[in-house]
Amino acid sequence: MKNDKEGQSAVLTNAECSKIRNQIKSRKYKLLFDLACYTGERWGAIVKLRIADVYSEDGTPREYINFRARTRKASPNRNPKAGNHTPKRKNRQVPVHPVLKEILLSYKPESDNTWVFPNRSGDKPISFRWADAILRTAVEKAGLSAKGISTHSTRRTFITNLANKGINLAMIKKITGHTDLKVLSLYIEISDDDIKNAIATL
Repeated sequence: MKNDKEGQSAVLTNAECSKIRNQIKSRKYKLLFDLACYTGERWGAIVKLRIADVYSEDGTPREYINFRARTRKASPNRNPKAGNHTPKRKNRQVPVHPVLKEILLSYKPESDNTWVFPNRSGDKPISFRWADAILRTAVEKAGLSAKGISTHSTRRTFITNLANKGINLAMIKKITGHTDLKVLSLYIEISDDDIKNAIATL
């Protein structure tokens, strides 16, 4: 559990996700939370989404959401033979979940803007710090402050849920854009019940 920026972010239950979402009053910021839950992307990349990354020219949601390489966290080059140790960034395209598609259909971004989440002046996207404050406020209002929830919780929850559905690590790695299975495995929360159930299958 993550407390005072120590440890890993908490994995959320469906009930906790609903409680947090209900405390976000703005439709724009509800969408921010929904995108985090249904794509498993980092909030730093989500706030920088352009309308063209999410919507087609006719205003309908795209089949895939495009997270541009320059907005995403760089992955270290772990190949010693490569010679170039510069961290790499890659585009990530995520299929739109049917529930998320309905949410996107009901949300109409400002057509004269570039960003899905513009700041007040409209010339830039909102900052990660602003998005983080929105989540922390909602978590506090939901009475979940003690749980160790952060913006990384939605990514850990997304990955843990895929693992719990029986999706193998190679597929999850492909979905999330991770380059290292060891790093990916750290995201997956394994409970005592999971261990008991695994042993029971023998």
